[in-house]
Amino acid sequence: MKFVLPLICAASFMGTDPLAANPAIAAFNTWCFKAGQTEAQARTNMKADHSDFALTFWDDSIGPRPADAPVGVERRCEIVFDGDHTDAAITALRTQMATPPKFGTPIALPNTHAAKAGTALIQGRELLRGRVAVVHVGIRDTTNSTVTFMAVDRLYDGLGLPSKG
Repeated sequence: MKFVLPLICAASFMGTDPLAANPAIAAFNTWCFKAGQTEAQARTNMKADHSDFALTFWDDSIGPRPADAPVGVERRCEIVFDGDHTDAAITALRTQMATPPKFGTPIALPNTHAAKAGTALIQGRELLRGRVAVVHVGIRDTTNSTVTFMAVDRLYDGLGLPSKG
């Protein structure tokens, strides 16, 4: 699968914000942290069916859980797009998580997740009301190219908290 995006460096020559030139990063930061969306709503909100990125989204508190969903993960939002944009993705993600309302506080990585080949950032975050999320940025090599992924997984209530397991 091939995803094509405008060159980020071209935007910097034109004096614009290079992160604004990347619709995948913008869509992830704008919509992947918002609870209460169905897959159809997330696809519409992100214009995913007409974009140069692939979206994986599900929330089994609202809709069906995929058969291959990882153990412990209640909700996933992941965007995959062409090229290695990990530095820009991490910068934008850190900015988004620090912007009010702040996206949790860093905690030890829950045992539901682990860094894999290509991981540039993976971090557990303690959220409100006994919830934990894991944010993950990295690259994957496909048969035709390298792609960047940005993901956020929300775990089931209480799972991943240091005091609860």
